Amino acid sequence: MKIVSFLSCGLIPVFGILHLRSEADVIDYDLTPNLIDKFQLWTRIYNIRIENTEKYYEIYQKWMNNDKYIERMNAMNLSYSLAHNQFSGMDEIEFRNYIIKNDDFIHRKNGYSYVFNLFNNTLESLPSSVDWVSAGAVTNVKDQGQCGSCWSFSTTGALEGEYFIKHGELVSFSEQQLVDCDNFKNGGKDHGCNGGLMDNAFSWIHKNGGLCQEVDYPYTSGNGQEGTCKKTCSLVKGSQISSFVDVVPSSDTEMMSALARQPVSIAIEADSRDFQLYKSGVFTSSTCGSNLDHGVLAVGYGTETGQNYYLVKNSWGTSWGENGYIKLGRGSQYNSGDGQCGMLLEGSYPLL
Repeated sequence: MKIVSFLSCGLIPVFGILHLRSEADVIDYDLTPNLIDKFQLWTRIYNIRIENTEKYYEIYQKWMNNDKYIERMNAMNLSYSLAHNQFSGMDEIEFRNYIIKNDDFIHRKNGYSYVFNLFNNTLESLPSSVDWVSAGAVTNVKDQGQCGSCWSFSTTGALEGEYFIKHGELVSFSEQQLVDCDNFKNGGKDHGCNGGLMDNAFSWIHKNGGLCQEVDYPYTSGNGQEGTCKKTCSLVKGSQISSFVDVVPSSDTEMMSALARQPVSIAIEADSRDFQLYKSGVFTSSTCGSNLDHGVLAVGYGTETGQNYYLVKNSWGTSWGENGYIKLGRGSQYNSGDGQCGMLLEGSYPLL
């Protein structure tokens, strides 16, 4: 059994609350006019407020290094492209710290069983592509903010997909209820903004009798603060998880078979520079390993310009990636069969 850490995946506020006092603060620095205009546009687009001249120059230097890196990588005509986003003012070390890691290692609990090749599929017998977004089974991209709650967004995404498939209705479920209530005090095993695991959350939803809608228990932890568990919202009828399945690891056939059935919660390594600045295309970077630190949702697979991929929904808002999505390279060449960014190691999905 693979030993993994809780997926803490949080947003540590690296910049702090930043405030730019005036453009006059930076006139003494040797800044390229075209670049500084581009940088200042970036600060406005992403509402980056910088507190003083020293901090301005520090963030500008990191942003400029990323700008050069983006230009250099995109000139290589790879299968994916990079671009500026809300993380462009971070260097690699800061971004790795942003993807919080937790030293409290545990065994991932199995579901009631591994399901080996659920439909006796071979790669040849599977559909050539699956897209649960187009099928209507996926809610809009959400944003976890400065809270290590990726596990809760991955969990609700999988539940939303299964609920749609079983009941024919797309319901946005509450991540905040999991953040506030799925902890040891309330019979769970996760840690709110300090991380968790999707399998643990599936078990808590089973024990709780279901989950509330997001509209009735909205997300408020984007500032990194957890709330007190509320008991006032009504559980969505038919949302109680009966069991969950852990996808057999390190197998494209098993993952694709699961995705042919429904969206799947997965864990990935998300702390590489290329992942940080990803914009579009099939992500085939060799720098993305299998040190799992982030929970996301696989919502399909396909092929683009000759590259096989898995379609993955993230929880960093629509300004990152392809409107909040990434296409992870698919095939046994990634991480010795463990999948691009380790995505084949910890797949699971709930059953209603």
